[in-house]
Amino acid sequence: MESNVIIWGIIAVLVLLSIWLTHDLKVENPGKKQLMLEAGIEWLENFFKDLLGEQGSRYTPYMMTVIIFIAVSNLSGLLGFKPPTKDMNVTAALAIMSIVLIEYAGIHAQGTLGWVKSFTRPMALVTPINIMEIAIRPVSLCMRLFGNMVGGFVVMELIKGICPVLLPFPFTLYFDIFDGLIQAYVFCLLTSLFISEQIEA
Repeated sequence: MESNVIIWGIIAVLVLLSIWLTHDLKVENPGKKQLMLEAGIEWLENFFKDLLGEQGSRYTPYMMTVIIFIAVSNLSGLLGFKPPTKDMNVTAALAIMSIVLIEYAGIHAQGTLGWVKSFTRPMALVTPINIMEIAIRPVSLCMRLFGNMVGGFVVMELIKGICPVLLPFPFTLYFDIFDGLIQAYVFCLLTSLFISEQIEA
């Protein structure tokens, strides 16, 4: 329940922030806010374009949304909230959404028959293993994100218990900021690579 409330709060903040950032955009003489927004969007578009290629460009907006949501969720701990990604239900839902998109990409690129045949590559003998990957991939995505976020939380609590005043600060920079951003990056990187594999299969 707590995760649901925080998630809706994050969504509301992101929607309001999007409205504020995209308000009064200009073609000529854009302001600093617009230039920063355009630079950030362009960086994300190029990042996912390099991973997904031209054929996978249709999935770029979704991946951009996911990486922003996970990054903000992971960083919400800095404001005293429990990051939703410390809830396995949330990471499982994100992983399931990813595997559905991955398999959809395969069906869209190869056709239903081609997608079914792809499970027999490189040889029919590995078909059971290829089928198992449909279950293994979301479990891997889910547990990697959940495990790293919970692990960082446990380490921070131990550090705060030992020295609650000065010592936690540099570790907060790592576990709450750097590691949180890295986990968002890794989750979307792996999802994009899996999508790319399906498209190119």
